[in-house]
Amino acid sequence: MHHERAPRRPHRVYDVGQEPDPRFSLANERTFLAWVRTSLAVIAGAVALHSLKLPETVWVRQVLVVALLAIACLVAMTAATRWARTERAMRLQEPLPGFGSVWVFSGGIVVVAVLLAVAFALL
Repeated sequence: MHHERAPRRPHRVYDVGQEPDPRFSLANERTFLAWVRTSLAVIAGAVALHSLKLPETVWVRQVLVVALLAIACLVAMTAATRWARTERAMRLQEPLPGFGSVWVFSGGIVVVAVLLAVAFALL
């Protein structure tokens, strides 16, 4: 007995190509979830800085918290976009998309880490 399945969303991903090996789709999903966990960890770091009032200089703390929250948003949005692009490429049997944002994320984290180091050194 074959049951009708409701159409999957997003259509721009699932309505093209052929169904890939489920292991690849599940690996893509696990990668997406790892990015989401990373985003949540960065948010937790921002909340910790704000709650513990570290560093003591208010404007420095605010800049760091806002920077961390911006990075968290960027990571979460990139996770969703990358998941969709990768799933679509697998369905169309195309090469997997590159990852150009690696330098943006790495640079953002380095800037925040340097600002934190300077702020704590001045305490």
